[in-house]
Amino acid sequence: MSSSIFKAGNVALISGGASGIGRAIADLCLAKGMNVAIIDSNIEATKAFVSSSKEKYPSATIDGYQEDVSNPPAWSLLKKDFIKRFHKIDLLVLNAAIHTKSECNWKDPTSFTKTMDVNYSGYLYGISTFFDQIRASTAESPKAIVLTGSKQGITNPPGNPAYNASKAAVKSIAESLHFDLRENANTHVHLLVPGWTYTGMTGSSVGKGKPDGAWAAEQVAEYLVEKMEKGEFYVICPDNEVDEETDRKRMAWGAGDVIERRPPLSRWRDDWKEKAAAEIHGA
Repeated sequence: MSSSIFKAGNVALISGGASGIGRAIADLCLAKGMNVAIIDSNIEATKAFVSSSKEKYPSATIDGYQEDVSNPPAWSLLKKDFIKRFHKIDLLVLNAAIHTKSECNWKDPTSFTKTMDVNYSGYLYGISTFFDQIRASTAESPKAIVLTGSKQGITNPPGNPAYNASKAAVKSIAESLHFDLRENANTHVHLLVPGWTYTGMTGSSVGKGKPDGAWAAEQVAEYLVEKMEKGEFYVICPDNEVDEETDRKRMAWGAGDVIERRPPLSRWRDDWKEKAAAEIHGA
């Protein structure tokens, strides 16, 4: 199981680690005695994380890299410095993402390209950069990769096709990576799928209070560890409004569009949404 990943002296590298879910995972790792480095495009937030964390955990090795994860040379340079400083890696969390609204402008692919560069290619570069280190696990030194997906990458709700496509791609590569590493029982791959979470991406950066229905980022981090300890690949997080059973029914309905030959995204179509709601909510 991946539970032994979270132990004193182990090393975590977390992209998108200066805020939100990434920051919560970094804080959890530090609280468990791990050494941590984060990658983030926000230089001020990265510096603030390193400064505050070193003050709270003076015995830990902590660092931050202000990098663009969609830039392959940046990963190469980062790896050289990271290995020199930390000597190994036990946990790689690929979490950096942007949520640029594409507004369904199919004649302008700019927002699609930018979103895919960060949310998809940034993960691929992270995997390829540290693949050999993560794969070189043993029973005494297991290793793990966590990729942050989204429910939007599974159910594909209308409104932001660029983000949905990027997260669907993350789900696909996470599943393939898990399959390709299946013979190594000491290398673990997990797909983290948060529910409604209060982060900078969802409102906290503009000073809005946490909605009652949303989870805090710390809850997501704790849920991730719980499911990793059980060896689960799909870490589908509920929130204070949507429980696990509702998530299952929504995902099953989406898959049913293909199986039943319904129109795509039928759950949101006027001629299907009442039937979908009755099936999902038992109404």
